[in-house]
Amino acid sequence: MRLISKCGFALAMLTAILMVFSSCGSRKTMVYLQPDSTQLNTVYEQHIPTIQPNDILTIVVSAADPKVTAPFNNISSLGAGSSVQTADLAQRPTYTVDEQGYITLPMLGKVKVSGLTRLQAIDKLRGELSQYIKDPGVNINFNNFRVSVLGEVARPGSFIMPTERVTVLEALGMAGDLTIRGVRQNVMLIREVDGQKSMHRLDLTKQETLNSPYYYLVQNDVIYVEPNKAQINNSKLGANTNIIISIAGLIITVISVLTR
Repeated sequence: MRLISKCGFALAMLTAILMVFSSCGSRKTMVYLQPDSTQLNTVYEQHIPTIQPNDILTIVVSAADPKVTAPFNNISSLGAGSSVQTADLAQRPTYTVDEQGYITLPMLGKVKVSGLTRLQAIDKLRGELSQYIKDPGVNINFNNFRVSVLGEVARPGSFIMPTERVTVLEALGMAGDLTIRGVRQNVMLIREVDGQKSMHRLDLTKQETLNSPYYYLVQNDVIYVEPNKAQINNSKLGANTNIIISIAGLIITVISVLTR
């Protein structure tokens, strides 16, 4: 009877250990954007990213006569503030926004673009160029629209976005989505604007997240997904977890042999 009692105790101990290191997910904690009475009113135009100091911009000027745009599109004419990030951009002039929010263009000199959206900057440069070029065309693109995703995701890292219109869910998708151990109700977004950092929390299980001003990302945003309690508990024991389970299994095996 004593051996049977010990066997029962060992089984109870093993069950408790397994319960500690297993997490029971529910639909409420796992499913994204669960339906409710939220009225969706997110408008991208209200949250368009603006140009910030240290942004790298590709600027291409066009006109009916290509010769008149040569001073603006000739890479060799760019100032010290220009930079080329990738081989794909090697033949396009790029400009770095300085700490005061200016870029320096040939003939135009310094032009302030920080605080403007991409389209606003295009309109401003077209106006400035009109004194040299008839009906100029201007195209501006971000070269450094980077978003970092950290924590409990399949592929954490930094990602260069092909467009400035990117959402939290799209960024998480590029990182391979949250793991089953990631807390979906408390995703942290770290944002820097004009040198000031701020932190914001998003609950991905609620539709109201779609209305958040932080649903659309801006350049250099950082998304952090924290681990759930089971993962935190697991990290406390680390490699000892397998040892404890193995010992418990061995105890049960020995007791089973002795009680035959």
